[in-house]
Amino acid sequence: MFGLFRAPNQADRKPGLDLIRGLAIFLVLLRHAGVLGGAGIVGVVMFFALSGYLITGLLIRSLGETGRIDYRRFYLHRAFRLIPALVFMLAIWAAIEAVWNPLGDRPKIGRSLFTALTYTENIPGFDHGSINLSHLWTLATEEQFYLLWPLVLTLGVRFGKTRLFTLLSLVAILGACVASIILVYPLTYKVYTLPTSWMAAMLIGAAAKLGEARLDRIIKGRRRVVAGISLAALMIISVAPEMKDWPGAYFLIGPLVAIGSVGLIFELKSWQTLPSKWLKPMLNLGMISYAAYLWNYPIVNWIGNPPRNMAEGLATISLTLIAAIVSWYLIERPAANLRNIIDRRKADRLAATPKPKRAASTMT
Repeated sequence: MFGLFRAPNQADRKPGLDLIRGLAIFLVLLRHAGVLGGAGIVGVVMFFALSGYLITGLLIRSLGETGRIDYRRFYLHRAFRLIPALVFMLAIWAAIEAVWNPLGDRPKIGRSLFTALTYTENIPGFDHGSINLSHLWTLATEEQFYLLWPLVLTLGVRFGKTRLFTLLSLVAILGACVASIILVYPLTYKVYTLPTSWMAAMLIGAAAKLGEARLDRIIKGRRRVVAGISLAALMIISVAPEMKDWPGAYFLIGPLVAIGSVGLIFELKSWQTLPSKWLKPMLNLGMISYAAYLWNYPIVNWIGNPPRNMAEGLATISLTLIAAIVSWYLIERPAANLRNIIDRRKADRLAATPKPKRAASTMT
């Protein structure tokens, strides 16, 4: 056990990648606490890039083993991972707004819950409800990406053109991003939550996974240098002023942060132990990063957005960590245990039946 929060699938977790999660959510917490203007974008893009890398790994493993993606299992796993903690947060949020109505959002509860549970917070053109849940645009962007990416990846493998399909997808997303900026300019901030503004980060993470063997050869012996440069670049961008109004934040800074995140991933992915006990708090934070993200923005708004002083900023972080720890033990870990039980039962059933021939697949 590397930290306080032992996961049901602890043997499958990589502590180095949990450190990246911890750093990403730490940057988001700092931004919402009123410091480091660029940290929010950096933290969110780091999550997106890591997600693209990890999920693509699961998808290509499935394609390599069976020649197809088990969509039912894929989306069921994501549901067990994401929905319980989300519903828990939404239930508490709705109860607080219904009873105390601290932000005057009582009339918006129904619309807000609908938007959150349908993952449409990032879709423009209709009333999303409470601004207190507006941070859920990131979840919406991620889930929309994973409605499309498994299909694109499957087609790429089937036609032996995985790299081409990935490149075309990246060009299409960046093109849509630039087009959206042109349409709203000079009100560039309006594209901040659009799905096309940040999906490139997930594609860059996915491309890194698809080209992992080649990238490993290229940076062999230089991983620490690459990771050090990447970390320095991410920190420099984090201390920059807020960039929502700058067009380059979307088609330039976003991809650069994703590439920097990949630089960290390729060094930290092989860590089996922590090199220093001082990294344990960041690892622990990474383990509860999802719940911390869910809870932080509502807590910030209840206390005061932006925080008026350092005490309020520290209070937002402290209360976020408490809520995330409760969510981990009460909701997320039991849900993961249930998912593992279902997986074991399915594996037992499959072991008792004759195995079909494995379909050939080509990753190019």
